[in-house]
Amino acid sequence: MRGNRLEVWGDPIAHSKSPVLHAAAYRALGLDWHYGRRRVDAAGFAGAFAALDDTWRGLSVTMPLKEAAFAAAATRDRHAQFTGAVNTLLLGAEPAGFNTDVGGILDALAENDICTMSRTRILGAGATAASALVATAEGGAEHVEIRARRPERAELFRALGERLGIAVSVTGFDAPATAVDLTVATLPSGTMLDDRLVAPLSDAGGALFDAAYAPWPSALASIWHGGQVTSGLAMLLHQAIRQVRVFVHGDPLHVLENEHRVRDEMRSALMGD
Repeated sequence: MRGNRLEVWGDPIAHSKSPVLHAAAYRALGLDWHYGRRRVDAAGFAGAFAALDDTWRGLSVTMPLKEAAFAAAATRDRHAQFTGAVNTLLLGAEPAGFNTDVGGILDALAENDICTMSRTRILGAGATAASALVATAEGGAEHVEIRARRPERAELFRALGERLGIAVSVTGFDAPATAVDLTVATLPSGTMLDDRLVAPLSDAGGALFDAAYAPWPSALASIWHGGQVTSGLAMLLHQAIRQVRVFVHGDPLHVLENEHRVRDEMRSALMGD
């Protein structure tokens, strides 16, 4: 039987709200599990992972470890295979890797009644951007534009678009902005963009789903006037619910017992943190 110890790893990690979310979930489920946090950088991941014993049940991982977690997994779910990123590891004889960010984005968009995304723009080209691309493709996007500081480093998104069956274009932040239904910002918290770049993106950007949540409003959200604005807290909550499903049932789609109550407890803990 797997152990009852869990942690979130990343660098930086002190800001993570995952311990608050998971503690609320396991309390609501009546499980005596322990969820902490640890600062682990990319260079230290392999050693820290190898040192885990059978008292450990699983890990949540955040930047910059999602690719390392992907490599450490013996099996990977469909969303992890698409994105090349794992944010959840279920431990055992063969570690299983999952990407719950994709489902978390989809659930957050649905919760906020954002269902029009035929034409989507994604700002950024990291692991979260890949998850956003998969999520919006599954949500009905037909064309996705990726805006990156270094467009030449984002060409892999074109190949991912082909696998998903949608058209993907890659451009810089200063390219002319065409109208889209939805903008998904995956830029690091605190990222500042020049006003001359943001203004046209906002005017033609439709609804804004910003993966950032601390501080909030983000620099981008504070000046967005193209449509509805949603913070990354919704994604954080819903990806965590899917992580709890993995740690309890081994399946991000296996609904928890009394999940509506568990979700409410997690949301209350998140808002009160």
